[in-house]
Amino acid sequence: MDYATILPILCLLSAPAWLALVARRLYYLARYFQLEGYERARFLRWYARTRRERRFTALNVALLLLIGAPALLPADAFSPHREAAALLLYAFALVCLGALWLRLPRDPQVKQPFKRTPRATRLLIVALLLGAALPLYYHLRLLGERLSDSPHDLLLLVSGSAGGGLLALSLAPLILPLADGLLFPYEESRRRYFMRTAAQTLRASGATVIAITGSYGKTSTKHYLHHILNGRFRAYMTPKSYNTLMGISRVINDEFARDPHYDYFIAEADAYFVGENASICRLVAPRLGAVMSVGPMHLERLGSLENIIKAQYEVIEALPPDGVGFFNGDDPHVRALAERGYPQTRILISQKGAAGARFEALDVQFRPEGTHLTVRDNADGATCPMFMPLYGETNVTNVLMAIAIAAHLGMTFEEIAPRVATLQPTEHRLVRHQLPDGSVIIDDAYSANPVGTKAALDVLALHTHSKRRIVVSSGMFELGAQSEAANRALGAHMAATATDIILIRSPQTSAVREGALAAGFPSERLREVANLEEAAAYYRGIMGAGDALLLLTDLPDVYAA
Repeated sequence: MDYATILPILCLLSAPAWLALVARRLYYLARYFQLEGYERARFLRWYARTRRERRFTALNVALLLLIGAPALLPADAFSPHREAAALLLYAFALVCLGALWLRLPRDPQVKQPFKRTPRATRLLIVALLLGAALPLYYHLRLLGERLSDSPHDLLLLVSGSAGGGLLALSLAPLILPLADGLLFPYEESRRRYFMRTAAQTLRASGATVIAITGSYGKTSTKHYLHHILNGRFRAYMTPKSYNTLMGISRVINDEFARDPHYDYFIAEADAYFVGENASICRLVAPRLGAVMSVGPMHLERLGSLENIIKAQYEVIEALPPDGVGFFNGDDPHVRALAERGYPQTRILISQKGAAGARFEALDVQFRPEGTHLTVRDNADGATCPMFMPLYGETNVTNVLMAIAIAAHLGMTFEEIAPRVATLQPTEHRLVRHQLPDGSVIIDDAYSANPVGTKAALDVLALHTHSKRRIVVSSGMFELGAQSEAANRALGAHMAATATDIILIRSPQTSAVREGALAAGFPSERLREVANLEEAAAYYRGIMGAGDALLLLTDLPDVYAA
């Protein structure tokens, strides 16, 4: 058998398989890079804390050492059986290829699929070129050598062809950040052009911009204000949770520009770092700004509560002197922002009797079918009873803020009340579904924060007729140093409101469990599961007619490992 001819051909034929393996690995990791907002440091932290990723890389490195070892041995180590040794090594490399293909990390469930945006496509192309460079280099270099020059060449050929693929697999978590860094000059120039175009489009439309920020409540408030304003005006809102600089720019360029003839443009502003809200406001130039809340959401990214306060106040600072600021007077941090005295026109709202509030929610009554309340304008004493098919204290604040803005813009309570009565909850935010057998599912699984989880559990507690009140949760994330204390408090509140607790395992759930048990919750009623599918299988087995289920938080994809 002519090994010197057959082995190079076999190695060359195996090259596409190694390249396909590297490509599949990079495509998988690219979704997480996207989920982490293309932030290189956050992506690498995700990789470092994810056990399945570390295990896969360790397997790659172990196989790389085994396959690369023969290349480090003396040239005559396998004489006179070097051809047979090379063939055995090649067979082992094929076994490694198949094993790695089967062992590639996979997601048990995907809540946010990979979005093939132009930026993501460019990132993948550059990453694939970088990832393919190593295996292709070794294949082409070793195939180009004269195999008769050294008796060691056959082993080098097999070690290099397989080792290049293994090395690329091992370095895949670094290849994506490297590709992103190489693309930065192009992406930055494109980003600036995109933002200039969006700003020009919005200015030319003549729409008055309303910016809403806060640690929580901003998305729901945006939706409620949009619905109420469209009772008289023509209002446009940034869809879903498009609340970043590039997300808002894309909405303006791709959707708003098609029909820019609106009276109002409602923008949701969110910040992962100090200065981001200021950048958003330079883009949209708001004349009205609302601050909903200040809390520990994104504390890991912003670093401190002081930085969160700075980021929220950037929306108010961006208003012109004759602009209008709206503040949630029930949040002491937000109330302190109003007391800074800018702009001249500042309007406070409150459902708890905060001093100086212009608009108040009085006689709030939470019922299974929704919430009854009376809204009062303290400027003229006008009151109006209203009903909203929504639940929880947080939604009272959110709707009251929307009412205040709409009233300031000229709508009367008589116009506003019917719009409030037809509000719909924002997706996965305290959405209540009644099933034919009388059982109730409350979906509040979008995200979790200390205020929102308390409100959701209070809604669950309204179902006193239910034999079982079941809560499913994976805890609260991105709370930084406050994470353990906040999750222990969450567990204690669960113990006071739920009859059954199902925890989806995560780094946060141990604190939730401890908090619940410390509050006296019976351990036999607390169950831990690996994922949402297991949780669903369990609660379906115990849930009966008339029972209530609260899906409080699901496990984000970046924590699902």
